[in-house]
Amino acid sequence: MNIKRTFGAIICAISLATFGFTGVASAQDGMTVVPSSHDVGTTMDKLESIVTEKGMKVMARVNHSANAENAGMKLRPTQLLIFGNPKVGTPLMLCSQSIAIDLPQKMLVWQAEDGKVYLAYNDPAYLKARHATEGCDEVFAKVSGALGNFAKAATAP
Repeated sequence: MNIKRTFGAIICAISLATFGFTGVASAQDGMTVVPSSHDVGTTMDKLESIVTEKGMKVMARVNHSANAENAGMKLRPTQLLIFGNPKVGTPLMLCSQSIAIDLPQKMLVWQAEDGKVYLAYNDPAYLKARHATEGCDEVFAKVSGALGNFAKAATAP
């Protein structure tokens, strides 16, 4: 038995249980994960509506489950929304052009094995560190607040 792997799994389970009970977002490996009160489709519909209302452009909505089914495989409900606003993304790219690989923004909604639904997105602080971005603190703060608000609104009862 791999003790490091087992310990990591225990920590992960404790983290998931903790934010599941408190309703607080959890950040792991550069992702912020929020439990949803809705099924995947409803959460994604709400999210798409919210980001559109806030002036974001939806580039794509990817239904990974449907794509898996078309390939003859089964996957629990899993959808990805790709969206953005060049007025926000471009300043980030001007600070660190490599951040373009992580833009536009993405939010993933999936049903876990236990039936619970989660929404996740890349933590802007992680992206800032990943791309060694300097001089865009105000933009990162704006993005962080917006993503948090979108997630909260899409997952709330």
